[in-house]
Amino acid sequence: MKVEKQSETPRHIIVTGASRGLGLAIVKALIVNSNYCISAVSRRGSRDLDEMQMQCPERLNAIKYDCSDSNQIKELAKFVTNASSFTAPYALINNAAVGTDGVLATLHESDIYDCIRTNLLGPILLTKLISRSMIKRREGVILNIASIIGTTGFSGLSVYGASKAGLIGFTKSLSRELGKANIRVNSVSPGYMSTAMTDGIKNGHLNSIVRRSPFRRLASVDEVAALCVWLISDNAAAITGQDYTADYGSTA
Repeated sequence: MKVEKQSETPRHIIVTGASRGLGLAIVKALIVNSNYCISAVSRRGSRDLDEMQMQCPERLNAIKYDCSDSNQIKELAKFVTNASSFTAPYALINNAAVGTDGVLATLHESDIYDCIRTNLLGPILLTKLISRSMIKRREGVILNIASIIGTTGFSGLSVYGASKAGLIGFTKSLSRELGKANIRVNSVSPGYMSTAMTDGIKNGHLNSIVRRSPFRRLASVDEVAALCVWLISDNAAAITGQDYTADYGSTA
């Protein structure tokens, strides 16, 4: 892994759900840029994340926290804002999520609560706490990882879709609140990506999803991660209150 020369005062980026999939890809895309140091938050660690921390201990801190636990979120916010060796948070990327799959009529209530707590309530609470330091400094970026399911819907994903639709609505309203403090708020809605999650989809169903794209392909986590990194950069300074779809045209 090639790492660029470190700058004097790198911006502190918090990424949740960072141990695998899109979250891990975002961390990888950030770590090669000397302008950033990263607090990589996940419910469970991973070998890939541990290896990156060993390579770049001065700019990557892997933190184990459960973003569905409101009490742990408070402790996490205190740590990354005050106790961390990094500077105050510049950007928060709310990526942690669970994919609750099942027909609503037979879905267990505990699965419903877990999905809403992790995918919607967790990001709201963490953003509430982290944004306070951003407001004081009058700078910052919030990026919420939503999903095309939040706008298109999908059979068997009603609760997941509700959580992601809520995240998009949260993004748009919060952008108006925090814009006064020079804080940008956006969301990214990936389509189905080439991940371990899609590996479990039956071939016929997966082929049907791929055929919806005029490119006849799924986006990779690295491609979506590149969009996320751009959205927190100064190159996207004029962008706020927007939801960006990354699905190779599947929903066009």
